Amino acid sequence: MDNVCQCTDYNDRQSNAILYNILNQENSKSSHNNLNYNLIPHRCNCEIRRTVCLKGPADICQEASGVVVKTIHFMKNVPAFNQLPPNDQLSLLQGCWAPLFILGLAQEGMNFDVIDTPADSMLKRILLNSQESSETEREQPTLAGVNKLKSCLKTFWSLDLSPKEYAYLKGTMIFNPDVKDLKAALFVEGLQQEAQHALREVVQPLHPGDRGRFARILLAASMLKTITPNLITELFFRPVIGQADLLDFLVDMLFSR
Repeated sequence: MDNVCQCTDYNDRQSNAILYNILNQENSKSSHNNLNYNLIPHRCNCEIRRTVCLKGPADICQEASGVVVKTIHFMKNVPAFNQLPPNDQLSLLQGCWAPLFILGLAQEGMNFDVIDTPADSMLKRILLNSQESSETEREQPTLAGVNKLKSCLKTFWSLDLSPKEYAYLKGTMIFNPDVKDLKAALFVEGLQQEAQHALREVVQPLHPGDRGRFARILLAASMLKTITPNLITELFFRPVIGQADLLDFLVDMLFSR
């Protein structure tokens, strides 16, 4: 139900259908009769379907690139991580790079604004008569997704974590025993428990009068899992890497010596 747009009525779809049919006059009557109005691009005002992009992408993408470089550098400098089999390192990277990147955004205090995706890009899809199916088409960042990301960042900013708190929290994110096909899953689980214990030991002396702080940090960390890697990739890196796979770059950085 979350993906169902409620802000566009039949008249909106009908007007878009007219445009579609004008631009596709050469289509046969049979294809015209089978036209699916729900697939016709339209400007949507609800957060769930409203697509957005960065405002001032050049500067923001450069800052985001710096954050991701620091993220991979952090992982490479965790001794226990380097002791894991290469395939486990790869699996953990794939599972944790997005949460670590968001923590990096929070730690750097990086703010950003978004604007609506230019309407002409939707018209361009019709003019080009793209044959790409909806299943293979990339999912574009939505206002709802960006607002969720911004809410997550604000939560961490309100906690005002120290560098040590960030470091140990990142450790709990890296060593995730729930990642599939880990050869050293028990070892990874032990490392996560150690990171959580170390985080608790750091929190207590820094905030002796705040007994609930550790729980609030873990609760905030759980929000990270609700932000999809696709949102991060499309919003911050697609303008830079084009059609390339971001994970390939991350892997190259991780295993380069």
